Amino acid sequence: MTKAATLYGAKTQTETLRPGPLRPANIIRNKFPTYKNGSNGIVIKLADGLEIPPLKEIVAKETADLLDRRQRLSVRELAMKFEKGLNTATLLSNEVKWRQVALLERDILLKNLKSVLESLRGRVTGKTKDEIKESISMVEILAVQLSKREAELLQQKEEVTKLAKSLKQASEDAKRIVEEERVNAHTEIESAKNAVQRVQQAVQEHEKMSQSTGKQDMEELRKEVREARRIKMLHQPSKLELHKRLKENDTPSFDLEGLQCLGSVLRIVAISGTHMDLSNISIQWFHIHPKESSKEIISGATRPVYALEPHDVGRYLQAEIDVGGEIAIAKTAGPVDPDAGLVEYVETLVRKPETEFNVVVLQLNGIEQPKESVHVLNVGRLRMRLTKGKSVVAKEFYSSSMQLCGVRGGGEAASQAMFWQPSNDLSLVLAFETARERNTAIMLARRFAIDCNIILAGPGDKTPW
Repeated sequence: MTKAATLYGAKTQTETLRPGPLRPANIIRNKFPTYKNGSNGIVIKLADGLEIPPLKEIVAKETADLLDRRQRLSVRELAMKFEKGLNTATLLSNEVKWRQVALLERDILLKNLKSVLESLRGRVTGKTKDEIKESISMVEILAVQLSKREAELLQQKEEVTKLAKSLKQASEDAKRIVEEERVNAHTEIESAKNAVQRVQQAVQEHEKMSQSTGKQDMEELRKEVREARRIKMLHQPSKLELHKRLKENDTPSFDLEGLQCLGSVLRIVAISGTHMDLSNISIQWFHIHPKESSKEIISGATRPVYALEPHDVGRYLQAEIDVGGEIAIAKTAGPVDPDAGLVEYVETLVRKPETEFNVVVLQLNGIEQPKESVHVLNVGRLRMRLTKGKSVVAKEFYSSSMQLCGVRGGGEAASQAMFWQPSNDLSLVLAFETARERNTAIMLARRFAIDCNIILAGPGDKTPW
């Protein structure tokens, strides 16, 4: 009975062990199965969990991602990225620790399993004993693989530790750089604010000085005007004296009407208030230099109306009217003023090789011409050219025989007309669209001619050489 009970007990224990890990002989895989101790010392295999990517792949992926984005990140973003990488490395390091703990637990489980199998091997016989031996050999193989895996994990732990240290150092460097940049930016902002304040103070001081200087200039100008009026009253006769002179010699007095600046027209008018017909009276216009008392006759200026041209700027103009053998004089109050901004405009045109003006030919060699056709006057550095479409009417280089001036014959459109004599056998009177264009063309041509050592003047005008 005792023997039968023993055999029955052994058989029952053997049958109980058969459904365990002794049947599958091909359980050696790349991934270790997970075991735990069950009741009555039986080792139970747990279900496989989700596969986790290898630690090297995770670290390599994070490192490659950091290297790819390094060039596109700002300093602050780089610091944030290093912080994120440091946290990731910390998590990976913790995961390595957890895996190491799991390996230690598996090592203990394998040792327990091996001891259980060793104890069972002495109790069973036959085929069951062979299966137990085979299971013991598989446990030993698993132990060897576990030791290799543990070595790999230790190496990965060292790599992760190095990476974490480098990321931590990089994060500290990035923080330091961010702090330095912040300090530098703050310093630059403060310096810029100080510079703006200095500029504002300078502007305010300049405005105050300008206001005070403007007031002083205005007072000085008023004083000069009062002094000029006083001198004028001292040297010019009063209306009563003029009336007495008119009664004594019956010679009318004349004055010049019109703005005394370039682009305007001066007209002789009688002061006595009576209308006089000046068409049959001999008139001659003169230039008078401000520093000299000598007169310079203006050839051809014999009309009651005279259009100012650029050659008159800075000089006095005087008209002498012969009334019955008595000479009456009308003179400008001061030198002729230039046209505002005209000199600067001509200087800009001088930089160009040539400038074109639309003109109408009024006279050709003294003969009136139809005014419907528009010509183009080209003023260049070396020559002047007048064209109509593709045909050339006149073309001549600057020379001593060329003459150029404003029209001196009078008329309402005299301020827009120009006399041009390219050569001895050709003379033209050209009308421009405005008086400013006429004066611009004259000044520009004279400027280019001076560069060629030529003085362009009107008929009878004196030249320095």
